[in-house]
Amino acid sequence: MRRSQSAATIPAVLMDTFQSILAKRLSEGLAKAGLPEAGELTQATDPRFGDYQTNVALVLGKERGEKPRGLAEKIVAHLDVAQLCEQAVVAGAGFINFTLRPAAIGKQTLDVLRDERLGVAETDSPQRIVIDFGSPNVAKPMHVGHIRSTLLGDALARVAEFLGHEVIRDNHIGDWGTQFGMVIYGWKNLLDRQALQRNPLAEIVRIYKETNERASSDPHVREACRQELVKLQAGNKINVDIWNECVAFSMQDFERIYKLLDVHYDMQCGESFYHDRLPGVVDRLLKAGVAEISEGAVVVFFRDDPELADKPLI
Repeated sequence: MRRSQSAATIPAVLMDTFQSILAKRLSEGLAKAGLPEAGELTQATDPRFGDYQTNVALVLGKERGEKPRGLAEKIVAHLDVAQLCEQAVVAGAGFINFTLRPAAIGKQTLDVLRDERLGVAETDSPQRIVIDFGSPNVAKPMHVGHIRSTLLGDALARVAEFLGHEVIRDNHIGDWGTQFGMVIYGWKNLLDRQALQRNPLAEIVRIYKETNERASSDPHVREACRQELVKLQAGNKINVDIWNECVAFSMQDFERIYKLLDVHYDMQCGESFYHDRLPGVVDRLLKAGVAEISEGAVVVFFRDDPELADKPLI
């Protein structure tokens, strides 16, 4: 059978549109033939036999004890698909195959191109969707991994919004943790103010790296960094002020990049947002027996799994 165009070359949005139109015409044809709806209309499994096929006659033949081919011919006689299809052909044991007309494909393509939504309908059941993406770390420059996550998340958000969903774009910033003990130690002992003015993030990265190198070989520096972190977590004003400056410098650089990428967020809460809320959560986990004390830390184990029994999850 001659094919008008391979289904693989027809855009998916057009295939969906043609399938919905054909399904409606098939339903109308069945009603005219005095037959109930049955079977399904799908894209053809073999492109040599058309663009779409239906097994409706096979299903009805089995249900009614009639020959499928005879039912298929009866259905075809009542179909109104001449403007859409070159022909509707009964094949094999009783399949009905449909081959689209090139003119119909061209017309539908033009109609889609004239539509500002390109034929994509809005959802009938909009939902609120939270998409967490990006999530860079404060006091460090973004790397390609962050850019990848940012672009993928933004693409998903745009698609969901286009479909009519309410999207909340969330950027969970890594602005808390052990690295800030080293950053604050470096800020107090190694900071070059002029370099900070020229390129804040580069200077913060420099003092962090240098402090990390010193801490790896000097236990006194390592302990000093730990104490700076403890003071930050306890709310020491000097350390909190340094931390706030680091966060502000980082956020400025993040926003510069987001502007270049045309990415925006509805929420940007860092890990620090949950700092005051964690004690209550930890108490609940301990009381429930989910968490336990191990080597001075509160941890969660998978005690029932032999491979993970001694490895803390959290």
